[in-house]
Amino acid sequence: MKIVIAVLTVLCAASAQAATPAELLAGYRTEAAQQAAGFQPSAQRGAEFHARRFGVSAKLSSCASCHTDAPAQAGRHVVTDKSIKPLAPAANAERFTDPAKVEKWFKRNCTEVVGRECNPAEKADYIAFLTGGR
Repeated sequence: MKIVIAVLTVLCAASAQAATPAELLAGYRTEAAQQAAGFQPSAQRGAEFHARRFGVSAKLSSCASCHTDAPAQAGRHVVTDKSIKPLAPAANAERFTDPAKVEKWFKRNCTEVVGRECNPAEKADYIAFLTGGR
């Protein structure tokens, strides 16, 4: 009986961590609206952010450096040469479903490419771009 309870506890905890891209987008939209009243995510701003060259690193100059100009396609890390699964949730159903992973990668990638952590508005715009605004 203890094993069954332990397994159920683990399964419930795992499902509590699961999210959808829309849920994550809504969370970032709420955070951004607290900082700037009336904020609405923009897929256009997200696309511009994805393509923008930030100048922090010659090799990691933009998100597109590794994730390509077409995020529905696989990418390749320009430094390590490791393959990267598609960034767009339509092409990779695992994307933007684990809030802890999302925060980990936003923190790491924003620091390397943008030169600082991304703010909630940038994250909301980026997810709007990658999900087609959904």
